[in-house]
Amino acid sequence: MVTQLEKRLQHGQVVILDGAMGSELQRRGVPMHSVIWSGGALLTHPDLVRQVHEEYIRAGADVIITNTFSTARFAMEAAGLGDRVRETNIRAVQLAQEAREAAAEGRPVAIAGSISSFRPRADRRSSLSPDAARASYEEQAQLLAETGVDFLILEMLQDMTQSRYIIEAAVATGLPVWAGFSCTMGEDGATVVLRRGEPGETFAQALETFTPLGVSAVCVMHSEVRHVTPALAVARQHWQGPIGAYPHSGGWKMPEWRFEEIASPDELLEEARQWVGMGVRAVGACCGMGPEHIRLLSRELSSRTAAEA
Repeated sequence: MVTQLEKRLQHGQVVILDGAMGSELQRRGVPMHSVIWSGGALLTHPDLVRQVHEEYIRAGADVIITNTFSTARFAMEAAGLGDRVRETNIRAVQLAQEAREAAAEGRPVAIAGSISSFRPRADRRSSLSPDAARASYEEQAQLLAETGVDFLILEMLQDMTQSRYIIEAAVATGLPVWAGFSCTMGEDGATVVLRRGEPGETFAQALETFTPLGVSAVCVMHSEVRHVTPALAVARQHWQGPIGAYPHSGGWKMPEWRFEEIASPDELLEEARQWVGMGVRAVGACCGMGPEHIRLLSRELSSRTAAEA
């Protein structure tokens, strides 16, 4: 599966990623967990998680991402669910696999195992030791790899410290690793920085530090649409491999997504055409945007090259 995906990327074809999981579940009436957000749906509404995966596949997604954004051990323990870490992560992969079996109809669809730096708001006041963080990411990476994801996608890399821990844990599995950075503009309005980076830490610095660790692709994700283009320009300067983009639209107030001023499918497509013209090879969407966005991206961009888009 990954080989087919890698061949498409190597030939400069556009690969379509899926859209949001958490906000899409919320849109369908699934209560968001007060601590682990969309991760709670794996325990309460697994059928709907599978259904969302299926809809993205039918919309044309070449890659679906597991609902494991918020299920690392440190997050699950903060929710009082530390004894269900293994069960929850395995279930997430199995639901994605079942969706692929039901909806792909023989079309190659890759499953990406999500690992993120998501940390419950109530838990941010307590210190998370480096050893605990590393152990948590290593455990989740191994669980996802053992259960059969095709590659790992690291989401919301937004500070230098946690990003290193996550990338090292993922690379150690031997699976391909896509590093997804969350970016914004710095105080000067011109420099692209990580969303929670320390003053003076830039996106360029993060790329120079982390891409040599063994990542296969770099993505700009969980970033406002308006910040994606300048971030991609930085990525293109500091990374010669495949680049992806899947932004969010709207806002968030834990534990719910706010569907405010959501970019329409046509608006996302307009931006995506520009990104593909910059050399981006994987496009999709994040929080706030759903199957209708992916359907249009797939119809207009799937399998095309930058020159054709």
